[in-house]
Amino acid sequence: MTKAEIVLKISEKTGLEKAEVLATVETFMNEVKSSLENNENVYLRGFGSFIIKKRAEKTGRNISKNTTIKIPSHNIPAFKPAKVFVNGVKSKVAVK
Repeated sequence: MTKAEIVLKISEKTGLEKAEVLATVETFMNEVKSSLENNENVYLRGFGSFIIKKRAEKTGRNISKNTTIKIPSHNIPAFKPAKVFVNGVKSKVAVK
């Protein structure tokens, strides 16, 4: 599902104009990004959490030059779904 499809569905369900819904969705995404960039996790009860995970320093390989390189520790954004969310997906989506 794309952002445009999400906007369309919300617009159909709420009766709001697509432009209003798009502005709301864009603002939501910008606020989540801004919070994570300011080292603040975002918690949405019943949905999940947008959190910052720290990756430890590790050794990698440059295959083309056959050398080892050090990959420094760094932070990455991550999403951790709520238990209710996970259980809903488990019960409604068949394993392929």
